[in-house]
Amino acid sequence: MTLPRIGITLGDPGGVGPEIVLKAFAGEHKLPLAEYVLFGSERVLRTEEKSVGIHFDFAPAGVRKPVSSGTLSFHDLPVSPKTLKKGMPTAGNGRASFRYFQAAVDEARRGRLEAVVTAPISKKSWALAGLRWRGHTEYLSRLYPEAIMAFWSETLKVALVSHHLPLKAALRKVEKENLGRFFRGLDRSLKDVCPGRFEFLVAGLNPHAGEDGLLGREEIDEVTPAVKKARREGIRISGPFPPDVVFRKALGQRNKIVIALYHDQGLIPFKLEAFETGVNVSLGLPFIRTSPDHGTAFDIAGKNAASPRSLVEAIKLAVAFSKTS
Repeated sequence: MTLPRIGITLGDPGGVGPEIVLKAFAGEHKLPLAEYVLFGSERVLRTEEKSVGIHFDFAPAGVRKPVSSGTLSFHDLPVSPKTLKKGMPTAGNGRASFRYFQAAVDEARRGRLEAVVTAPISKKSWALAGLRWRGHTEYLSRLYPEAIMAFWSETLKVALVSHHLPLKAALRKVEKENLGRFFRGLDRSLKDVCPGRFEFLVAGLNPHAGEDGLLGREEIDEVTPAVKKARREGIRISGPFPPDVVFRKALGQRNKIVIALYHDQGLIPFKLEAFETGVNVSLGLPFIRTSPDHGTAFDIAGKNAASPRSLVEAIKLAVAFSKTS
């Protein structure tokens, strides 16, 4: 049996990323069979081992160490410990986490990985390091303009028309041509990993989805025409629905995905429902990319208090999508 090859990045060294990666592979969590490759710094891992009381013999890149979940190897990307700081964003942390991520993405683009699972990074650390991308998805969007940020759990699934933008800029994205491209891209990318399974429920922008124009015309002028056109093209899509009830229509419905028109519209209900088990997934790429749905948690970094559960779910989803793509 050929196992999928899954890259795992350590995330920001100052956050909980190294801790949850170690805990995910410590044996308590049953991970699916795969060839796993960790991208990070040995010095960071050794320091984290002392904090969490877990020791691993990481095999060097190219050497696959047998583990209960398949095989595990380590792609070491050395960093200077003087540039790293636990529990806070720093330029050194940003440079390190970006280096891990970029190396894994490069391997995936060369066809050497089927998926990349990224531990949390800090947008502030990336900014301090002089990086012009706000996060993973923005970097991937530079390489793949149709990249889509979505969030996945057993009970609720959400796709975002826009993500890390100021609200005024996000509202400019609610335009029928842009929405049409998004609907088609989402439908196409999901057919690559889960063919024929999903129905899209589009959230309205305004209270009560505009109340027939009394509370705003975006639904009438932009959203509804885009939905109708997508339906004529064979996409299973409906809406716009009032944003305060649309998530109830999808809750517990495994084949339904809410399309949220901006970041917080989708992320507030998703994290309320599935903070511990939710997964951030980038769609529209030639490989799979997933991550936990939480951040670096600087406030608990180094305290052996972080749960790896969301990372474990991200790994499981990456493997599942890799087997169907």
